[in-house]
Amino acid sequence: MLFICIPSHNEAPTVGVLLWRIRKVFREFSREYEILVYDDASTDETAEVLAPYHKVLPLTVIRGTQRVGYARAVDALLRDAAQRTRYPRRDAVVLLQADFTDQPEQLPELIKRFEGGADVVVAEPAAVPSAPKPVRALATWARRAARFWPVRAQLSVPGISDPFATYRIFRITVVRDLVRDAGDAPVTDGPVRVANLELLRRAAALARRVESVTVEPRFDIRPRATRVQVWPDLKAILSAGWAARKRRAVATV
Repeated sequence: MLFICIPSHNEAPTVGVLLWRIRKVFREFSREYEILVYDDASTDETAEVLAPYHKVLPLTVIRGTQRVGYARAVDALLRDAAQRTRYPRRDAVVLLQADFTDQPEQLPELIKRFEGGADVVVAEPAAVPSAPKPVRALATWARRAARFWPVRAQLSVPGISDPFATYRIFRITVVRDLVRDAGDAPVTDGPVRVANLELLRRAAALARRVESVTVEPRFDIRPRATRVQVWPDLKAILSAGWAARKRRAVATV
């Protein structure tokens, strides 16, 4: 079973069409799947858009009544998938975005890597000219930050060139270990890129094998403006790196 987990906040223009594209992919690439959407207290028509898809798709919508943000939405999705699975060694979570940036048509290649034995598969986005300027700027500065010696170890994952990417597959055994280790705390926390980094670092430490696939994201078909804020996002990444470095220093004393 593949649990397609989609955190969503005010993505009414895209989330329904995304579900239809996922359906089309799995009609041609037959695998058993369920779609889990976390509607993070959307104030647009997201709930109304999702409603009819229950009739034609294996869809569950988790409706948040108060905004919790990306990291907590991902945490809720991972915990829900971990509870639903019957075969944790064979099942997986697929994490992707609701805004058309992550392309469902790339799923077959990612799934093949998972079925080939990888516990974690990362879709690393190639640089594309259509990416909004803030996205390109943050990607450049985040890569530079990840090479900054004092926090390099805390802002990187061995074998992965972009640990901030959103599109990933996790074997459910790894997800269950993440949930167990987190206890009552969230599996990951912080702004989007910090949450993605921490989630990948923790998952990679539990995985037997991590693989990456270079994919081309799409920004030219997304109807809304990017939510990237270059300097606040970069500051959050560096702050997370310093905090992790300090925790490691304390732990080794």
